[in-house]
Amino acid sequence: MWRFLHTAQQQRNRDLDVLRRDIDTDVHIKSAGDLLQSLQVDPELGLSTVIAKNRLRDQGPNALTPPKKTLEIFKILHRCCGRFSLLIWVGAILCFGNYFLELETYGEASEDHLWLGLVLIVLIAVTSVFSYYQDSKSSRIMESFQQMVPQRAKVLRDGERKELLATELVVGDIVLLETGDRVPADIRILECQGLKVDNASITGESIPLIRTANIPQTGSVIQAKNMVFYSTNIVEGSGKGVVVTCGDHTVMGRVAKLTSKLSARPTPLSWEIHRFMKLVSYWAIFLGVSFFAMSVAIGYDWIDSVVFLIGIIVANVPEGIIATMTVSLTLTAKRMANKNCLVKNLEAIETLGCTAVICSDKTGTLTQNKMTVRHVWYDGLLCEVMASDTWRKYTNNPGFENLARVASLCNRANWAPMSEDKPVPPLNKRKILGDASDAALLRCVEVLVKGGADFFRKDYIKILEIPFNSTDKFQANVYLFRGKYFICFKGAPERVLERCSTVAFGNETKALDEETRRAYMESCYILANNGERVLGFADLELSTKTFPMGYHFEADPPNFPLENLRLVGLIAMMDPPRPTVPDAVYKCRCAGIKVIMVTGDHPDTAKAIAKYVGIITDHNGYDSSNNNATEHHIVVTGAQLRDLLPEQLDQLIKQYQEIVFARTSPVQKLQIVESCQRLHLITAVTGDGVNDSPALKKADIGIAMGITGSDVSKQVADLILLDDNFASIVTGIEEGRRVFDNLKSSIAYIMASNIPEITPFLAFIVLGIPLPLGIICILCIDLGTDMWPAVSLAYEKSESDIMLRKPRIPQSDHLVSRRLIFMAYGQIGIIEACAGFFAYFIVMAEYGFLPKRLLGLRPQWDSPAINDLEDSFGQEWTYEQRKILEYTCHTAFFISIVIVQLVDAMVCKTRRNSLLHQGMGNWILNLGLLLEIALACVIGYAPYMDRILKTYPLKPEWWLLGMPYAIMILIYEELRKWWIRRNPDGWWDRETSF
Repeated sequence: MWRFLHTAQQQRNRDLDVLRRDIDTDVHIKSAGDLLQSLQVDPELGLSTVIAKNRLRDQGPNALTPPKKTLEIFKILHRCCGRFSLLIWVGAILCFGNYFLELETYGEASEDHLWLGLVLIVLIAVTSVFSYYQDSKSSRIMESFQQMVPQRAKVLRDGERKELLATELVVGDIVLLETGDRVPADIRILECQGLKVDNASITGESIPLIRTANIPQTGSVIQAKNMVFYSTNIVEGSGKGVVVTCGDHTVMGRVAKLTSKLSARPTPLSWEIHRFMKLVSYWAIFLGVSFFAMSVAIGYDWIDSVVFLIGIIVANVPEGIIATMTVSLTLTAKRMANKNCLVKNLEAIETLGCTAVICSDKTGTLTQNKMTVRHVWYDGLLCEVMASDTWRKYTNNPGFENLARVASLCNRANWAPMSEDKPVPPLNKRKILGDASDAALLRCVEVLVKGGADFFRKDYIKILEIPFNSTDKFQANVYLFRGKYFICFKGAPERVLERCSTVAFGNETKALDEETRRAYMESCYILANNGERVLGFADLELSTKTFPMGYHFEADPPNFPLENLRLVGLIAMMDPPRPTVPDAVYKCRCAGIKVIMVTGDHPDTAKAIAKYVGIITDHNGYDSSNNNATEHHIVVTGAQLRDLLPEQLDQLIKQYQEIVFARTSPVQKLQIVESCQRLHLITAVTGDGVNDSPALKKADIGIAMGITGSDVSKQVADLILLDDNFASIVTGIEEGRRVFDNLKSSIAYIMASNIPEITPFLAFIVLGIPLPLGIICILCIDLGTDMWPAVSLAYEKSESDIMLRKPRIPQSDHLVSRRLIFMAYGQIGIIEACAGFFAYFIVMAEYGFLPKRLLGLRPQWDSPAINDLEDSFGQEWTYEQRKILEYTCHTAFFISIVIVQLVDAMVCKTRRNSLLHQGMGNWILNLGLLLEIALACVIGYAPYMDRILKTYPLKPEWWLLGMPYAIMILIYEELRKWWIRRNPDGWWDRETSF
């Protein structure tokens, strides 16, 4: 069996290694003839129906294998039986066991343990259902893989054009592609006309890419210009191609398969809770067994010894911590949802708080995913386009009018039709049909020209168009205007300049001199270094003699002049960074978090955006030829990354503080995440495309985009940014740190009462005194009076330095650290135990039992046969009277713990700050403290409590017995924190600051 499991695991690892490698195929570099011959298909006829059916039967449908689901019942059981629930189950089973053991041995049994077991089971059930409900509510994301499949596809079958379900496509099908289509499989382009594809979901590139039928010389299939991939969108043009892979074998299918095979990493919080559970379990079992052995050794019967065992375990297990943690995380999740962060996995909240590295996508996360015109150059001057500009600024400006006219006419973008029964949306919300650059030009002209692009288009009649292609890098249109033909020309700045001999200056046309050329090229260089995409514009009015009305224009080859044009100007655009991102990146730096940009875009564009938002701050950079240069930032391309060994990548990430990865593939993004994790850095990854899903799942916390994100990325992510804003991540980090601090405060508060709950049993056995505190009162503390204040600490505001600390290191900075245990058990807990015993001995003394008389009195005290037990003053006590006094002492002990825990809740609000500085603004906690007192009054004074909980009313002055110890805790904590602030990193800071 072991050998079989080991072999299966080795096979899974091999499969995973294969998926992690870049795709190795030659379908993009084969000649069209060889490829079609190998696929046995005629490009003009397509496959025959018979062959297609046979291939469909052999290959299976063109669909992705959906991810496996976990049954809801298993999710509920996991919550009922995980972590502390297991320990509480043990306590409940022991309670039931003790009840039935007493019943079997003596013929009757106290119902205390029966009710105690039921209470523990109800606690498990309530907290488990609550946790399950919150998780299921947050994780209700659409079934994404099925929705990614296009509904229909146009193919050639039996020489006829047919429209089929995309799932019926097979390898070898000839597919026809048109504007607006979603690509139904991985397809090799055979022929196309002006075809552009949006590859953002595969590569992360924001600009639509031109596709051609030309065969690339080198490069990976992802970068090949003669390939279009499953689930991408055709933005413009048309084409024909042959299907080379389907379903799970496509690029997107491999990404999805890689995602499903990756195992999710446990969250740091789950590790902390697991560690805490082990510590508490070992300690509780050790104490319980020790007390059991001691009680048997000194003569108690084994039934009573089992009672001690259960008492010790119940006292040590923080029953309220499950409810506290679940409620704390749920409250924080709701608070984050109000700040546009949807939490799918509650524990991911804290993970975000200890994030050390953020691997952020560029497009749509750091930027707005909307190409926008930023600069224009005309009349020899470079001007910035401001968001506040309107058409009035450019009225009576012939130079700008010339530029706007060419930008409007040499433009394939159009406004999408709007429904007549709906109001006109704002300009930035209106949909545009066309690629991103043309859309940016159209939107700019709409604002800066009165009447928009239609001001020009209504009078100009399009005669001919030469679409943009990657070889010539220009677009040319011929228009008819008032009986004359007019050429509009747009393209790469250098291509436009080389075809111009004159330049427009206002209403004049001048010869293009060297000074103007230099100004033009300098502007191009400045704008390109800013990460902007620059386009040049030119025009030419044709002579009516050479080109009379009715002239027949041809595009291939052009029978009209494309030389000696008139240079009109430049327009530069970019996908602008979100305005809140630079401040968010700065906050990350202050918090010790490294932000790494990982994008599929061009390195220059990525570097420019990184500088703008503050990911790169060293503008001089690192010059590898200068040995004295400071290594600070680096830009690494996908090609360079492919040549790095894992150890070299680890060293690179460790060495450089500012890193940009450009032109990366999905597999490489995953490799970057794994490298960060090998360096023991808690890694958060943002992404919106299918290409990001493996990295999102592998990361310690995956963050998907709510607006632009694909359904696949949302499904595997732990957190969804509803506004796609990087700044929301920083808000989440602060909330995560706040959760960890407040959870620590809650645990410190809960654990402090463990010592006064355990020491009564220790004194009961070792000193032989009557039991100072019963199990029922312990549960009243853990599940009653302590519960609300512990939960309300989740509402506590952050300390002022929370975003100035370095990220928490999970390997050393634990939720329950040695310092926290020392504070809770060794200091505050001891003071609280003293308060409880002080009240116990005072009450006993007032009724005649001085401390000396109580020592060793337990055997006679608990014997029902003794009804004439004398106290220190000779008074005789019956068994029933003694038990009433004992339960009164239990109540006094309980009330003293409540009093000191009130102050403990206040001092646990902060780690370093004074309570005077932090204030008492947490009104949920304030109300909790009042309710704690009210609940204590109910437990002590309500009718029938002597029967239900075995508690009895106290004299008013007995409530004051715990006050000196409460004041002692307050003064001690204020002095300790004051000394820590005065002497950071001193002994008190190192040993007591948790």
